[in-house]
Amino acid sequence: MPDLKQRIFEIIAEPHLACLATLTSDNKPWVRYVVAVGDDDLTLRFASYIDSRKIEQIKTNPEVHMTSGVSNLADPSPYLQIQARATVSTEHSERHGFWNEKLRSIFDGPDDPLYCVVILSPYRIEYCRQGPYEPDVWSRI
Repeated sequence: MPDLKQRIFEIIAEPHLACLATLTSDNKPWVRYVVAVGDDDLTLRFASYIDSRKIEQIKTNPEVHMTSGVSNLADPSPYLQIQARATVSTEHSERHGFWNEKLRSIFDGPDDPLYCVVILSPYRIEYCRQGPYEPDVWSRI
């Protein structure tokens, strides 16, 4: 069986639907779907509107939680519970590096002033499987 970091990377390597939780201004959780993709150091990214509610929440409190992995209930594959700190980037290199043509239906291009990239730096990831178990835990702390 591949090492834990590799198993995590196999789940996040391709663009996938994930649930992202942030905290509202009155410290209530708020969850929404995002399409995220991860790289081999387990950093995740997704595109967003710079003036969205989630961006305001991240700027106020960068602590986020993401769940990734299961896309079909008939196939309960392993999934991830990810604790991370989020940053919002409008840097040219991030916007152009993350850009793909699927985003063109939402943004005018990588220089669209409404387009930003959210970067998640995980510090704890639980690799979860179906059934009674203790998850495998990857930690950066």
